[in-house]
Amino acid sequence: MNPKIRWYILAMVFIATGLNFLDRQVLSMTIIKIQEELSISDVQYGWVNTGFLVSYALMFTLGGRLIDKYGAKKGLGFSVGLWSLGSILHGVMTSFCHLLGFRFLLGMGEGGCFPGAAKTVYEWFDKKERALANGIAIGGAAIGAVAAPPLTILIAGQHGWRWSFIIPGLIGLVWFAFWFSQSWKKSLHNRELKAMDANAEPEVQISLKTLLKNKTVQVFILIRFLLDPVFYFLMFWVPKYLHQERDLSFERIGELFWIPFLALGLSNILGGWCSDKLVAKNFSINAARKCVMGFAATLTLVAPFISRVSTVEVAVLLMSLMMLAHGFWITNYITAIADVFGKYATSSVVGLSGTAGAISGMIINPFIGWIAQNYSYSPLWLVSGIMYPLAFILFMVFIPKLKTIEVSGLS
Repeated sequence: MNPKIRWYILAMVFIATGLNFLDRQVLSMTIIKIQEELSISDVQYGWVNTGFLVSYALMFTLGGRLIDKYGAKKGLGFSVGLWSLGSILHGVMTSFCHLLGFRFLLGMGEGGCFPGAAKTVYEWFDKKERALANGIAIGGAAIGAVAAPPLTILIAGQHGWRWSFIIPGLIGLVWFAFWFSQSWKKSLHNRELKAMDANAEPEVQISLKTLLKNKTVQVFILIRFLLDPVFYFLMFWVPKYLHQERDLSFERIGELFWIPFLALGLSNILGGWCSDKLVAKNFSINAARKCVMGFAATLTLVAPFISRVSTVEVAVLLMSLMMLAHGFWITNYITAIADVFGKYATSSVVGLSGTAGAISGMIINPFIGWIAQNYSYSPLWLVSGIMYPLAFILFMVFIPKLKTIEVSGLS
């Protein structure tokens, strides 16, 4: 088989990350219908999101470790299979407890997706192609998020909300079958296998305990802990906000909710491009990353106005600016981690920070439900506009200069 099989594998990873964000977004679209049918309160919905984030947080770090041990093919494959099964089970739930349990199962599978995607790219692409391959692999997530609202509305409108979970889950199981249908490395000639081995960089295992003691690691973890609840709020609660506060119909939400995620997908790419452009113009790595992150943090100050503008179209525009800012921020945040920790600890630090963010989202989600149910969304938009500037100030103060840390410097 043609050695370009790696591009076929990359296309499969792109589909997997797309399904990852699509499957998790279905609930935020259908919760309006589910609450009507199953009598689930906003506070209970907050706990459902927390259930997802508990398992997601655990598997973001644990899944990465297991994938390092058993390989990307098994790790990513079983992750997709597990969350696809969880998605299908959503279609047969009849109670809050069912929803809580199935959401937990979904999080267990989805937590291994991005470590598995990164590991797959590492195994199949050398340094000259790896950045492009990573961009394509992660880009599937934005496409899945863009597709989720209109697709969910279409399926729910024609077949009922339960099939909005079942159909994507079945697609995931088909993906699972294709993923394990071939022994890809056996299909490559010995010459190509030797070339891949020659391109592989030696790996150094650094314990989590050692990383957690490092002050720079702690700052990166703190920043993600502060900011991820804002992103989860945008992902999980905006459809309910549009329905409750803006009086939008189920169908109208589907027409609008994809727009902020399109902005996110574009800004993920654009944020990296802008940073690289600054470096090409003789900005230091430190200045380039922080200029883009500072711009992003400033842009999030539009958030408090979302609850004040008179038209829903302007509100969605401001939400799109929030997502645009997040894309600029997260791309340079992860790149900054790579700048500092290089090949030795980048994946581990990204995993630890992702776990921290999920734990924070897990803690905050029930409070979001309580505030939305008993007050309004205005305080939530206010806090969303404050957190990125606060995180940027902490970043500037505690990491005044981005510089590569050698293995000896992590102890």
